Amino acid sequence: MTASQKIIPHIWFDKEAVAASEFYVATFPASRIVGTTILRDTPSGDCDVVSFTLAGYAFQAISAGPLFKLNPAISFAVNCATADEVDALWEKLAQGGQALMPLDAYPFNPRFGWVQDRFGVSWQLAASAAETPGKPSITPSLLFVGPNCGKAEEAIHFYTSVFRDSAVGHILRYGPGQAPEQEGAVMYADFFLAGQRFAIGESALPHVFAFNEAISFIVNCEDQEEIDDYWERLSADPEAEMCGWLKDRYGLSWQIVPAAMEVMLYSGAPAQVARVTQAFLSMKKLDLAALQSAYADT
Repeated sequence: MTASQKIIPHIWFDKEAVAASEFYVATFPASRIVGTTILRDTPSGDCDVVSFTLAGYAFQAISAGPLFKLNPAISFAVNCATADEVDALWEKLAQGGQALMPLDAYPFNPRFGWVQDRFGVSWQLAASAAETPGKPSITPSLLFVGPNCGKAEEAIHFYTSVFRDSAVGHILRYGPGQAPEQEGAVMYADFFLAGQRFAIGESALPHVFAFNEAISFIVNCEDQEEIDDYWERLSADPEAEMCGWLKDRYGLSWQIVPAAMEVMLYSGAPAQVARVTQAFLSMKKLDLAALQSAYADT
């Protein structure tokens, strides 16, 4: 985890977490595998967990069975300094993948493409002169469709009320004559949570996907008070609460975890990792003291 990144995207794969992480690290500049661990004897069997950074932006991936399918409801916007950098990333990410919007010049950007890669993760690649050459910026992007369409602006204000060091950014709205989109709805907006940039848009077009657990967001908490606070503010579906996971009012999945858990799972001895794993598997909201006790075997 990078020191300044409180919220970390978590990607759920069937069996491909290691292969996908290695592919992304080889694809993006200034990237590396931070750590790996194995969670044993879970309901999905033994699960590989990989922590990695892409251009300095932290991710986590897990292989935990074919329970959830990745889709474009959550994508990652990648802004590059030049069109050549966009093209280089596109060439690698598109191999074996699917172009959702072909790489081309668009009214909103001179070099843009939206691709779903061979592992199912979606990337929006764009040229931006504001970026540093060789170090693209990465922004999680949420697409509100179906029952969520029309709620994007509400969601921006909700999320920025939950997280500290947050702010509403720019909002670009649909205009007249853009049916089926409603005039005034959010075409694109950005906002900041814990100092990190997120993007959001909404679409009234028919879509066959929605948010699911395939991509969630880890929130690293310093103490039990912070865990309790985020849990109370975000959880909206008691049936979805398990192992530190919850779903909010829009169906987005979050993992509310103690920051100390990274040390427990990545630096602990196999017996310590096993004890911590069995402890959190029995919890809904995580109990930091109980996890620390399991780690210390006291």
